[in-house]
Amino acid sequence: RVFREIEMPLLPVLADMEMTGVVLDTDAIESTGRLFMERLEQIESEIFELAGHPFTITSPRQVGEVLFGELQLAQKVKKTKTGQYSTSEEELEKLKSKHPIVEKILQHRGLKKLLSTYIEALPKLIHPKTGHIHTSFNQAVTATGRLSSSNPNLQNIPIRDDDGKEIRRTFVPEPGHVFFSADYSQIELRIMAHLSGDKNLVEAFREGNDIHAATAAKIFKKPLEEVTKDERRKAKTANFGIIYGISAFGLAQRLDISRTEAKEIIEGYFASYPKVKEYMDNTIAEAHQTGCVSTIFSRRRYLDGINSNNANTRALAERNAINAPIQGSAADIMKMAMVAVARAFKEQKLRSKLILQVHDEIVVDLVASEREVVESIVRRCMEGVAELSIPLIVDVG
Repeated sequence: RVFREIEMPLLPVLADMEMTGVVLDTDAIESTGRLFMERLEQIESEIFELAGHPFTITSPRQVGEVLFGELQLAQKVKKTKTGQYSTSEEELEKLKSKHPIVEKILQHRGLKKLLSTYIEALPKLIHPKTGHIHTSFNQAVTATGRLSSSNPNLQNIPIRDDDGKEIRRTFVPEPGHVFFSADYSQIELRIMAHLSGDKNLVEAFREGNDIHAATAAKIFKKPLEEVTKDERRKAKTANFGIIYGISAFGLAQRLDISRTEAKEIIEGYFASYPKVKEYMDNTIAEAHQTGCVSTIFSRRRYLDGINSNNANTRALAERNAINAPIQGSAADIMKMAMVAVARAFKEQKLRSKLILQVHDEIVVDLVASEREVVESIVRRCMEGVAELSIPLIVDVG
């Protein structure tokens, strides 16, 4: 069914999207590049000032010597196979509070990566005949069934910070057109509510409550209107973390709180949504028995390490067992929605085109006069593609 009803009908849709491609504003990307270079030089001089001397910031060995040899930022230091100090992002994140230089080095790395991955690489990928960038969408690369994108990967342009937004701004619609985007609102949490059948979670969605605030109200045992911003933030991290089988240790790290508090949040979560815990336990038990888990639409994910003797391997497989039916169902829904949208565009002989798909979002190159009809098609197709026990909601912009 997955092959016949989801993957094969999607093939021509993706081919069409790849052939259409996306327009890159080369002037905009050049000016963004200049902006980033100036900031990079500024950060560089700040780092040298904090270290007391210049060094090669891109050399892990020299960074390690400055941080651990000279500034003595940690007593016990992780070393790499070659005996150097480890300066991986993970290690540096732990040291952020110890010295301002760490944050600056992380900023420097982030900017450098954006420059090489996008600012310098994207203009070279413009096709000489079409003047567009043509990514490749891969249907069968990720284990969960999500689409991935390569050469260039247009799905991992950072969105949360201003630098990522700067890069996104360099992608433009066809002259005279606009971009129209539609994304599923909290689809994975909605799928979790559907799969677990937890009445508190289902109710919160059906009533249209802010799900993170509703979760906070349950965990911290207070009325919805009294929930603070900080409590909502903690509940949001718990909501998404628990789908991925997060531990108290992981939640404590992510929220920068004590392990005791993280443990209380997780226990509070499962007390508020008991069926979620039950669903997770049952899914893990099923995975141990059958060696695989399935999405709502029967896409399977096989879990090699589920009965491994190695505790870490087994724990990773168990986390994947919880996550795969959720992320995989979201992927199936998105793929079916894309097929429905493309079909409707064709039937109505529209000039607007589907051009990108990023996680829970699709992007249309919109002919302005078709705005109303496109919005109504996209909403109808995306929200109506699957019947869950709670409604699928789409946000458009």
